[in-house]
Amino acid sequence: MTTYKDIRGTHIKTVTTDPPAPVNGQMWYNSTSQVMKGFTSNPAGSWTTLANMNQERTAVGGGGTKDAAIAYGGQIVPGTYQSLTETWNGTSWTEVNNLNTPRSNTYGAARTNTAALCFGGLNDLQPEYNIKAVENWNGSSWTEVNDLNMQRYGIGGVGTNTAALCFGGAQFPTGPAPGVKAVTESWNGSSWTEVNDLNTTRNAPAGLGATNTNGLCVGGYDGSGGTAKVESWNGSSWTETTDLNTANQGQGAGGEYTTGLVFGGTDPSSITGKTEEWNGSAWTEVNDLNTGRRNISGSYAGSTSANLAFAGGPTPGSDTAGTEGWTAPVTSTVTFTAS
Repeated sequence: MTTYKDIRGTHIKTVTTDPPAPVNGQMWYNSTSQVMKGFTSNPAGSWTTLANMNQERTAVGGGGTKDAAIAYGGQIVPGTYQSLTETWNGTSWTEVNNLNTPRSNTYGAARTNTAALCFGGLNDLQPEYNIKAVENWNGSSWTEVNDLNMQRYGIGGVGTNTAALCFGGAQFPTGPAPGVKAVTESWNGSSWTEVNDLNTTRNAPAGLGATNTNGLCVGGYDGSGGTAKVESWNGSSWTETTDLNTANQGQGAGGEYTTGLVFGGTDPSSITGKTEEWNGSAWTEVNDLNTGRRNISGSYAGSTSANLAFAGGPTPGSDTAGTEGWTAPVTSTVTFTAS
């Protein structure tokens, strides 16, 4: 027989043990512990608006975590290529030493704000616009290191400044081999080696992964439009895996080879705030960014529990300094004092 306890005019169901799988908003009175309890749940996670960057930019390189990130380069619309670097401490952005070569559409490999690798990009001061120069961040300054084998922009990347993987990208029409690429290069801390190509050519894909021996290449522009295709790197070759729910290009990413988020981008022809979560085998659509944007960057070492999204273009021909933080799904049981 179900019994109830009257608490301040409300009939609350009485139980001797807490329910094993309560639902959001459920309340009960535990007669054994003599307390009233309630359950709240935010099962999908959500984005929160945080402090802006110091400079509005789009097509910024970056990485790190929700509490320690770095952003570098980019473009101030309509066409000023940037060398500006900013670091994030969890609450605010600080301008630090600039890149040696201004560039936009540069991505890179960074798991913290004290070590990063910036590779490729665009710069109209270069004879062919495309950049092959690579720079290493040591926590206080950038140093030029060995170049990529192929100059290009919009390269996806994963890993760290000592073990990175870069893939895809494109060459501007003035380059020696214009068009969208499937080229993959591996960084061992001192030089780049060309390894097996992607199965699908793509520009501006997102990347998930912590090293050059595993990674995920997600979406991008395949030469005719945005693609939903995803490929998995095992250290020697690429294999096609589960597609995104929606084709996308120019999106940000944060996470690992087996778990992470991709967010924002162009989906497939309009700028979006769409966010998808990867669990190692499938993609699930979760809550959107508060402000949709393309050519967005993120905290590559983020996760499905904590992530950072920054910069990008909310509308065609625009840029933003906006920053958002991802908070994981939250479930909690609240105990009330019964009277």
